[in-house]
Amino acid sequence: MVTSFDDFTDTLFADKSVLTERHQPDEILERDDEIEQYHYALRDILFGRDPENIMLYGKAGLGKTAVTNYMMAELQEAVAERPAADDLYVHQINCNGMTLYQTLRYLVNDLLPPNASEFPKRGLGVTDAFEELYDQLNQRGGTHLLVFDEIDHLDDVDTLLYELPRAPSNGKLTDAKVGVIGISNNYTFRKSLSSKVRDTLMETEISFGSYDAEELRTILSDRAERAFVEGTCDEAAIAKAAALAARDMGNARQAIDMLRVGAEVAEENGDLQVTDAHISDAQERVRRGRLQNRIRDQTQHAQYVLETIALLEQRDRAPTRSKEIKEHYEGVAESWASDPLTTLKSIQDHLADLHMLGFLTRHDKNDGLSGGQHYEYELDLDADLVLETRQTIEGADIR
Repeated sequence: MVTSFDDFTDTLFADKSVLTERHQPDEILERDDEIEQYHYALRDILFGRDPENIMLYGKAGLGKTAVTNYMMAELQEAVAERPAADDLYVHQINCNGMTLYQTLRYLVNDLLPPNASEFPKRGLGVTDAFEELYDQLNQRGGTHLLVFDEIDHLDDVDTLLYELPRAPSNGKLTDAKVGVIGISNNYTFRKSLSSKVRDTLMETEISFGSYDAEELRTILSDRAERAFVEGTCDEAAIAKAAALAARDMGNARQAIDMLRVGAEVAEENGDLQVTDAHISDAQERVRRGRLQNRIRDQTQHAQYVLETIALLEQRDRAPTRSKEIKEHYEGVAESWASDPLTTLKSIQDHLADLHMLGFLTRHDKNDGLSGGQHYEYELDLDADLVLETRQTIEGADIR
């Protein structure tokens, strides 16, 4: 039977999954210093001692999660060979869009015996969830590493990072040891924590810097060797993707995406080899795709704030002050059947975060005695792209 797919008989890819975000490499390249710091921070677990708390900082795509996954697998293998080490359990959760209660509920359910009823979604409070978490940890025993990816997106993170480290001294954890590993895209996350949390946490900090072009080229060459049919990816394509990504964000994920999309462009054109010209064609597709993903990664109300400013820009009302943004934001939130945040401070906090992440440009204004000093905000990306992305997320037309 003849189908419309019959023309697709050849492919440049030997294993396309190697160039996707979900791929976990067997070996981590160009992160030797960070891995060495990680090794040292985890060493106490091998001797049955309390684990250290660890915080990883760095922008998206710099290997924080990949290195953590690698280290957890290596540690579990090492613990199995160490008589002094307790049984080790690793619990990983992405905090993006999560409340503190949902996070605690996830951990409790991860610890419950197979036939036990799940911890309820509603009807109980955060205190109840903490108590159940401690109960389940004590029943299981051993050492537990709680890995919170995108921890800076978690609401009420101060409570989480204050309660968990203090649980042993408060008599809540008697038969289990717990270490917190936080992964944050925000280099200033620690400064946002209360002083009592910073004093309690006493964490090891590991900072992930941007990759340079040579480091990205090493990573891409390794991926390309497994991803492509032999002889179908030109070295110039790898060098181009590495150079463009290094010049932009120093982001491995961006470089890998450019190589994959470049190969897709080559296949669409019927070309037999990926070249630097294909990478150039792929650059804009990847840029738009990454911006859309970054918008999706923001919390619900941060997205409402972005949508608000995009709408104001379309009406030539930006840059504008946080008070006006709040007024229009309330209408946006209500239009999506969501209760808006009620305080100006909460909107200003979102604006500060979005500016720090590069979504917004902030202008320092001084109107003298009549108006005082204040900030005005506008998008640092295309308003149409923001609204297109929001439309996709909500599955409806945006006004």
